[in-house]
Formats: sequence, C-alpha cells, structure tokens
Amino acid sequence: MKTPFFYLLLFLTLIACDSKSTSAEKNSTTIQSKVVQRRLVDLSHAYSDKTIYWVTAQEFRLDTVYNGQTDKGYYYSANNFSTAEHGGTHIDAPIHFVKNGQTVDEIPLEKLIGNAVKIDVSSKTIKNPDYLVGIDDFMDWENSQNTIIPDGSIVLLQTDFSKYYPDKVKYLGTDKRGENAVRLLHFPGLSPDVAEWLVQHRNISSIGIDTPSIDYGQSEYFRSHVILLKKSIPAFENLTNLDKLPLNGFEIIALPMKIKGGSGAPLRIVAVITDGKSNDVQ
Repeated sequence: MKTPFFYLLLFLTLIACDSKSTSAEKNSTTIQSKVVQRRLVDLSHAYSDKTIYWVTAQEFRLDTVYNGQTDKGYYYSANNFSTAEHGGTHIDAPIHFVKNGQTVDEIPLEKLIGNAVKIDVSSKTIKNPDYLVGIDDFMDWENSQNTIIPDGSIVLLQTDFSKYYPDKVKYLGTDKRGENAVRLLHFPGLSPDVAEWLVQHRNISSIGIDTPSIDYGQSEYFRSHVILLKKSIPAFENLTNLDKLPLNGFEIIALPMKIKGGSGAPLRIVAVITDGKSNDVQ
C-alpha cells in the first residue's frame, strides 16, 4: 500500500520537473546569435613585367617552360621566374640593413600576423611627394582613436601613392634606371624621428607603407630602415588598397616567400576585417 508520504514525494517531484521544463522553454525562446561578417582585402600588387622595382634592382621576368596540350592528351602549363628580393609588394628583413640581423626565414610569424592600425596621411601627400610622416600624424591618430597604439600592432602608413602604380614617373618620380636615377626618386616615407620614437615609446611588431620604401625617395642614409630593422621590426613596401581599410580594428596576415638567408622576399599580404554583433532572437 502506498503511504501519504509517497504521494507527497511524487507531487513534489512533478512540480520540480515542470519547473525545469518551463525554465528550459523560456531559455529556448531567447537565443543569443553572433552574426559575424569577415572581409578580406588584398594589399598586394601582382607580379608581372609592369612590377615596380628599385631603380638599381633586377626586374621581374617570367619565362614559359611549356604551355599547351601534351602528346599524352592533357593540358600542361609551367613557367620559370626570376626577380630581385626587393621589388613589387615585398618584405625587408632586418638583415637588409643590420649586420647579423634576422633573415626572411628567421622572422617570427608573430611579427607578420596580428592586429593592425592605419595612419592615413594621404591628405598631406597630394601636393608633397617628399612628405615625411611625422610624430604629429601618430599623435593625431591616437587622439582620434582615444588610445595609444596597442603593443604588438602592425602599423600601416597610407599615402595613397599606390594609385599611381605602375606609372614609374608618378610613383617613383622617374622612369630612368641605374645609380644615376636614385637622386631622381620622389615619394613619401617615414621620418627617422618617428622611427626612433616608435622603438623608444611604442612596441610595434612590423610596419608597412604604400610607397617603394619606408624611407622617403630623397633619403641618402636610410635612417628609418636602420632604426627599425635594428630592433627587428620588418618593413612591408609597395602595398596597395590601404584606402579600403579602417583606421583600427583589423588584422594583417603578411607571409613572404621563405627564402633561407634572404634579405627580403616577395610578399602576399592581406587584411582581415571582422564586423560582428549580437542579435536577440525571440
């Protein structure tokens, strides 16, 4: 015979189960969903016979090995290419200007992949191809973003000179080649004072620019290169599409050809822009 205690226990158990069920139903009606949109922006110029190189460097060459239908019935295409390390969209490894500095294959991936910021000086380079990006430009960015440049950031400098690529006269300042052409170069770059300020007061991973060099065209001693590379801060040069990036809140993936002992290498660099928000679905 079932006692009154048994029925009381059964009643309480049913109430508890109903309470859990009701709670689960309430939870199921409100779903937190994360809507994430990711955009990839290619910051690299393609390599071709129009690729811009330093005026003393060997230019890109592509030679066809085979292109067509084989006697076995399948299509086959293969080429040989030759190029200087420093041309087109490429990376400068520390050893480029620093004895015993890191070579391309020795640069840690942490220097090449990470959060990034953009300093836009395009309004100042329109009428001044010899513009030097100054400390004020960095201060303006920090004031506008209400923050200092975060540790480990990859810094990109937008001059908008990439819009001239591959017109050598507009992009480089000259279409002449050889040692005598070096003095004819005109394009913006980073002030050595800022390079020194960055290594003393900020902790960046790497830096890039949409011109042929991190030093401006009329530089004779390449001091910005020396200062940055001495601190193992690699430089990305001849970037493009920086106008498609926000000032903050994106990531960079910059992977060079892994040349053992290389002082530089062709670079494929992309920006990852992620926009996300939470939606309550009832």
